[in-house]
Amino acid sequence: MASARTAKEERRHQSAGGAAPTRDQRSDELAGELRLSVARLARRLRQQDQTDMGPTLTSALASVARHGAPSHGELAGMEGLSAPTITSIVDKLAARGFVRREADPADRRVTRVHATPEGVAALESMRTRRTEWLEAQLRSLPPRDLDRLAAAAEVLRRLAEAPPETGEEEGG
Repeated sequence: MASARTAKEERRHQSAGGAAPTRDQRSDELAGELRLSVARLARRLRQQDQTDMGPTLTSALASVARHGAPSHGELAGMEGLSAPTITSIVDKLAARGFVRREADPADRRVTRVHATPEGVAALESMRTRRTEWLEAQLRSLPPRDLDRLAAAAEVLRRLAEAPPETGEEEGG
């Protein structure tokens, strides 16, 4: 019994004959290149933080600072993590003095997580170092590359803001 090819494999097979790649083939190739480049750039930016927090703690702290005072459950949902994992993360952030817990005045069974001034300052410091590093990299580029990046930045922003996939399969 022959194995069925995925749509992506079929497009790759069709382009092997030397014909110009189709839009789907170009998209497939570009997706791989972008994924790798964006991941590497994100890693380089995180390396500028000069902290030992790591991306999970940093993201959770940023979510707390951005969303005010989420409950543990709300924060877990924002971060896509389990309740026990978010409790551990909040414990670590609290031990560093970056967040504090407080009972919800409307429902004392709910604990709210607040960013402390030290936590906000740590985030600002990380963001500043990341931005300064990226600015230095951009200053080394020729004007044509800067123009291309400016155009690409808008497209990347739209991709980043796209709604999550619904899980529906292509082609039924």
